[in-house]
Amino acid sequence: MPGLGIAAIKAKLDTGAKTSALHAWDLSLRTVAGRQWVRFRVHPLQRDKVTSVVCEALVSDRRWVTNSSGTRERRYIITTSLQIGSSRWPIELSLANRDAMGFPMIIGREAMRDRLIVDPKASYRAGRKPTGALDGSVEKLGTPVAGGAST
Repeated sequence: MPGLGIAAIKAKLDTGAKTSALHAWDLSLRTVAGRQWVRFRVHPLQRDKVTSVVCEALVSDRRWVTNSSGTRERRYIITTSLQIGSSRWPIELSLANRDAMGFPMIIGREAMRDRLIVDPKASYRAGRKPTGALDGSVEKLGTPVAGGAST
């Protein structure tokens, strides 16, 4: 998600989810010129709770989403670009606490529509990205590293 400064993140294609979701934490809101922005952190590397990327995006909506356990929760929705291989397109993402989930991101039906075909026996069809391939404002245990991310 180049617009968020996330060069690589492990994601699951989820045909049962309408909207894509990203594990986001430490959310804070601000208003600029009458528009609401959300700043949040993402753990882009699976099983790494130390490395985080600071992201900022315009809030496009706030809506009720039913999570995987069937509970409705109100989430912030942002729009950003998703890149898989050489293809890039805009998607909506709900920001959610996915700490207990196996993947920090799910790609839902709306993001896949007319672009992806799900092959349940295949993995990493676009290749693997090196774990060190991070853009944006990366932090290790609160120590900032040079960079910045915005949409």
